[in-house]
Amino acid sequence: MDYKRIALLLEDQLKLAAQREEELLKVIADQNEQLNILTAEVKSLNSSILSLEKALLEKNASLEGQQSKVRILGKMVSGKKSEQVSVPDKGTTIIAKVKPSLKERGNNGARRKEYFNLETCHHDIYPDAAEFKVEEGKKIRTTDCIRYEFIPPRFIKHIYHQHYYACKGTVYAGSLPAVPLLNSNYDASFIAGILQLRYIYSMPVERIIKLFAEHGFEMNKATAHGLIKKAAGLFDLVEDVLKETVLSDNYLSMDESYYTVLTSDTNNSSGKSTAKGYIWAALANHLKLVHFFYENGSRSRKVLTGYLREDYRGAIQSDGLGNYKIIEKEAYPDAIRLSCFQHCKRKFLNITGNKDAEKIVRIINRLYQNEHRIPPDWTACQILDYRNKYAPPILKELKEELINIKNKKSTLPKSELSKAINYTLNEYDALCNYIRSADYAPDNNAIERLMRYISLSRRNSLFCGSHQGAKRAALIYSLACSCRLNNINSFEYFKDLLTKLIDINPNTDHETIRNLLPHKWQR
Repeated sequence: MDYKRIALLLEDQLKLAAQREEELLKVIADQNEQLNILTAEVKSLNSSILSLEKALLEKNASLEGQQSKVRILGKMVSGKKSEQVSVPDKGTTIIAKVKPSLKERGNNGARRKEYFNLETCHHDIYPDAAEFKVEEGKKIRTTDCIRYEFIPPRFIKHIYHQHYYACKGTVYAGSLPAVPLLNSNYDASFIAGILQLRYIYSMPVERIIKLFAEHGFEMNKATAHGLIKKAAGLFDLVEDVLKETVLSDNYLSMDESYYTVLTSDTNNSSGKSTAKGYIWAALANHLKLVHFFYENGSRSRKVLTGYLREDYRGAIQSDGLGNYKIIEKEAYPDAIRLSCFQHCKRKFLNITGNKDAEKIVRIINRLYQNEHRIPPDWTACQILDYRNKYAPPILKELKEELINIKNKKSTLPKSELSKAINYTLNEYDALCNYIRSADYAPDNNAIERLMRYISLSRRNSLFCGSHQGAKRAALIYSLACSCRLNNINSFEYFKDLLTKLIDINPNTDHETIRNLLPHKWQR
């Protein structure tokens, strides 16, 4: 055998195998490199997908929030309140009432309202036919027909001829009727009329002077503003007493609302700019008094703590603004905070087409349905017993449902539903506090209704001229809205108050001034 030749062949085969191995290793290295590149691309694509998913979720949450705002603004424009929308319970049969046509409608035999307090004029109407003679006729019957007449506002110019006499070396003069403002031609009734139109009927000063001009009295805007400013200066005497009296009530409702205020700005060519200032309000639910106050437009916690004494004993009802949370802390050991179910309910009502939101609304509605079943003649003990019987199971169910919905995978963290759930859970303990007394309400609607006067003025008057102007407005709103709470004609009250303040000394004791407040006012 030729071993040498065999060795050469084997050597050639080994070289060929080594060459092939080297080529394969090179191919494997290339494939590994491509695999690494593809792996990096996959990771990059996964990262992009996650980023897109996150952006999509944020976009959906943002879109949901914008849609909610659009619905809220639509309701504001149309004048519809979301609290008035009810979600029917399952199993409830809704019977639609068919509105009768105009021809079919009548007064159902009901007597028309008679206004016995009005000035009444009687007129005798006899037949006016040419052939009729009263002395020859026989009276059959008399029927009464009532017509109501409206007389527009009248302005009367009173000229007082003040006569002077000299008698036994002394000069005597007739005493002129006192006026609230020194050297002013306007008496208390004129100023009271402006205040009522401005602060109860939310008419801007410019519109008031146009109304006056239509009825024969022309005045400029500066004069009207001056009368309001000086009247507010007189009312300063009662503000401290009003605040003291409001804080003596052991059940307060509080809220705040913004108002645009003109401020000085050296960087602006006009020297003016606008700022959002906040007017606060405290309602004494038992005394039926409200105090609006303004601290340079601030909404900070310092305004609240500066107003509310640390030794306050009672309940404070508010919305979920973080500043009110301090009432639950050690700073106010004798106070409890109540929250507002309507604020919570509104957040769920603004989420349309969501079954979970509708379910929460139905649970809250059950609380109100039970509240509406309370007879008006029940005592405080009966109401308290009833509340402690019906409310705890519903409140427990509410919390459990909120937690269940929150834990669902379909509840996105930044969605409007999630925000509503978190808000309600954060307020849950304060929401439950209303069952601790028969006097407490489940919501803060009492103060919300009064804050509408601020909202109406904000829409009609647009802004206050200064921080001092906003402070004056807050004081006059306090007295005007307190009149509404006590069913008092604000014109009569302002007229009488301005007249009485003429003779009030600045050092008069608080009890005397307290008798001038609407809840104790007597003509």
